[in-house]
Amino acid sequence: MRQVIYYLLMLLLGFFWYRYGQKLLRQGPRDENDELAKGPLGPVGLLMSAGIACTLFFFMMRGLIRREIPCVGKGCQSQLYTLAANAADYWANMFFLLWMVLGLGYAVYVTLRIWYRS
Repeated sequence: MRQVIYYLLMLLLGFFWYRYGQKLLRQGPRDENDELAKGPLGPVGLLMSAGIACTLFFFMMRGLIRREIPCVGKGCQSQLYTLAANAADYWANMFFLLWMVLGLGYAVYVTLRIWYRS
């Protein structure tokens, strides 16, 4: 039951993140105060988010190829989940990495679309 709530909350968070990005993209070049619209990330945040997303994507791909992934979190330091022994924990951590890569990638996408409007 806890895992179902976890996945539903992650999907709900992704839905609201998507709606927020779409609202920013539909807003137009200027906001209600007639100032230029700003993206969710600044220049440094864009570089950091892109770097973190690429790193997490690398760990996700490595986990898919090797079929083992380190535990994500503070409570399980240096624990390794394998697909054969801990399938549920493996896929939960893989889903978390995928969700983080998609969320950060979408933030970078929305920011770049806002910056390069014509």
